Amino acid sequence: MSFLSQTLSRVKPSPTIAMSNKAAELKAAGRDIISLSAGEPDFDTPEHIRAAGIAAIEAGHTRYTQVDGIPALKQAICDKFARDNGLDYDPAQVSVGTGGKQVLYNALMATLNPGDEVVIPAPYWVSYPDMVLLAGGQPVFIRATLDNAFKITADQLEAAITRNTKWFLFNSPSNPTGAGYTWDELKALTDVLLRHPHVHVMTDDMYEHLAYDDFRFCTPAQVEPALYDRTLTVNGVSKAYCMTGWRIGYAAGPEPLIAAMRKMQSQSTSNPCSISQHAALAALNGPHDFIAENNRAFVRRRDLVVDALNAIPGITCPRPEGAFYVYPSIAGLIGRQTPDGTRIDSDEAFATTLLEATGVAVVFGAAFGLSPAFRISYATSDAALAEACNRIGDFCGQLR
Repeated sequence: MSFLSQTLSRVKPSPTIAMSNKAAELKAAGRDIISLSAGEPDFDTPEHIRAAGIAAIEAGHTRYTQVDGIPALKQAICDKFARDNGLDYDPAQVSVGTGGKQVLYNALMATLNPGDEVVIPAPYWVSYPDMVLLAGGQPVFIRATLDNAFKITADQLEAAITRNTKWFLFNSPSNPTGAGYTWDELKALTDVLLRHPHVHVMTDDMYEHLAYDDFRFCTPAQVEPALYDRTLTVNGVSKAYCMTGWRIGYAAGPEPLIAAMRKMQSQSTSNPCSISQHAALAALNGPHDFIAENNRAFVRRRDLVVDALNAIPGITCPRPEGAFYVYPSIAGLIGRQTPDGTRIDSDEAFATTLLEATGVAVVFGAAFGLSPAFRISYATSDAALAEACNRIGDFCGQLR
């Protein structure tokens, strides 16, 4: 009899973390490594947010708080939803957790039973399916291909829904593709959901403020108010506010669901870090001008990477609407060989061989449910990105 839980056998470690760890090991061994695998901004947390964290320590805010968030932060989250999304919530409808991942996990654990299905567009964030499996549910995937700009259609969503569907798990702008749904595109999906009242919507809006060019962010309950009572809207401060290590995520939704999530959190981690909550309060209530400044850098980096990759024969890289990722197809490289005879028969082989040969760390597309492709995070310096693209170009140019 195995000592470990059978539940654990249903999931796998995060491939993005695995690639980051491998890159770190090579760097520690003296290799010249450029890691483009981790999804976090390279900008420092803004000064006024850092100052709020320090002030919280000095003021003695270092003890336990309410399980799912201090009242002031919950009110700031309500204000944010009203200000940015036109959604009205009370603090009792808000949950604050240790990052967006915990909030999503709490919701799935609190709602899924054996046989329940969760519809997830692919490519997807690597943790979605495994969290569903840990909660005892079954992920059901819809392929969002390059031909449709990595977006699913209403017909695809309609076909994926069954009587066992409990959640539609949605993410825009997307990790890993950066694809963003317009109001009309999202309205087509919400029209489908209106025909299936047993299906709830879990929307991951973590990249809401990282939207570029003419793209305008919108969220399901905003587009279709009739879904308000069936939607959990998840967000956080990690990406737009450069606070990945502070670990604060939040969600708003139906009060019974929030109460169930609170019960889950009370028996797992209890409250998020008290200091981080006060910093998040400053982030939501304070100046936001730095976001536009950061986004100008992200657009410049995006264009640098997209143009460089599209100049490489065998690679096709669309220009995303948001987030800080690109998801280039390498269909034109599959089946080729390196000079030493290593065959590139999958995107995992591509990423592994690329790292070993050039020191550039990317994440292979199979980890996100759609191959053959790879993900680059361009949340790093222009110089590092230019050098990485040069190395990728040289590597691909040697394939035969």
